[in-house]
Amino acid sequence: MTDSSATESASRRESLASLLGGRRGAIDASLPPVAFVVGWLLADHSIGWGAAAAIGGSVLIGVFRLARGHRVRAVVVSLAAVVAAALIALHTGRAQDFFLIQLLSNVASALIWAASVVVRWPLLGVVVGFALGQRTRWRRDPALLRAYSLASWVWVLQYVLRVVVFGPLWWAGEVVALGVARTVLSWPLVALVVAVSGGVLYRALPKDHPGLRHPRQPDVSERPEARA
Repeated sequence: MTDSSATESASRRESLASLLGGRRGAIDASLPPVAFVVGWLLADHSIGWGAAAAIGGSVLIGVFRLARGHRVRAVVVSLAAVVAAALIALHTGRAQDFFLIQLLSNVASALIWAASVVVRWPLLGVVVGFALGQRTRWRRDPALLRAYSLASWVWVLQYVLRVVVFGPLWWAGEVVALGVARTVLSWPLVALVVAVSGGVLYRALPKDHPGLRHPRQPDVSERPEARA
């Protein structure tokens, strides 16, 4: 195998997880809900103490991430989401409503990701293309567009699964079960989705495709203006 072929092969097989990351963020996001449930249980179903535990846990995570050099914006957004969830639960007086934002965000995500495939702007391609600094060049490669579209459906299923699990538990007011489901369907599910969607993505590409970092551009002679 030549050096160029080896480079192309390594690029094509590049792990989707290495490009997307995300497990650390998923782990961080699962800790405040756990803190809420624990605080709620220990304080005899006090939403106030549960909210305080969740916000306190989110602050500690934020301080740790900032000390590790992470972006302030990401930390603030994460903290704001926890505070909003806590305020909703405090306002309604129902502990399960701490998970309402999570439920609604997964409904929205499932719809947005599905719509992105339908309109031929699969969000997985948008995210990976942005991470690789390609902007929209990947869309001019039919093989990549098709592969990203197929792999994006795996992400749609992830959000649908969460809605199917969270919805009935929220409706029934099963706070502890919601906390458990929130943990199980966070980083373990994200890791599985990244792995499966990566497999779908690479299997959908032709064997001779140069890889995610090298979108094929259409032949100039095939462009309409070239035939005019």
